Amino acid sequence: MTSSKVDPQQFAELATSARERWSNFGNWERIYFPSLVGVQIEELRVDYCRMRLPFRAELEQPMGVVHGGAIATLIDVCVVPAIGAAYESVVNYSTVDLHVQYHRALIQEDAVCHGWVTKRGRSVIFCEAEVIGASSDKVIAHGFMTYNVSPQRVRDS
Repeated sequence: MTSSKVDPQQFAELATSARERWSNFGNWERIYFPSLVGVQIEELRVDYCRMRLPFRAELEQPMGVVHGGAIATLIDVCVVPAIGAAYESVVNYSTVDLHVQYHRALIQEDAVCHGWVTKRGRSVIFCEAEVIGASSDKVIAHGFMTYNVSPQRVRDS
């Protein structure tokens, strides 16, 4: 199996305000896990995001393939902007369930992930994602996620 089964063109363009809010995802002042791993947004639309995980030797496991945890991270992180861009205000969301099917090893190439929302409820969002080898164009993994979404909580100081 090669290439992604999802066409980004089937998802509407984002409003300018949403695009501006999400344009710096992963480029925060503080280093959070997504930026530590190195994920980068390439395209963002309503309910869709494409991200890249550039290959680095530090992401390999001893057998010379990219670690499955790095691929799972890419899958989990890729849908965050697709989910969040739909809200005008900041909301909390967390992964409830993540299921990853690994199809083949990723060896010394970037990973490209297509992530999309399949169903939105008031507090539960269902998503899918597919990871493709950037140069081989082969499907590396497929993910299914469930997220919980709630209004942002005020933190006690």
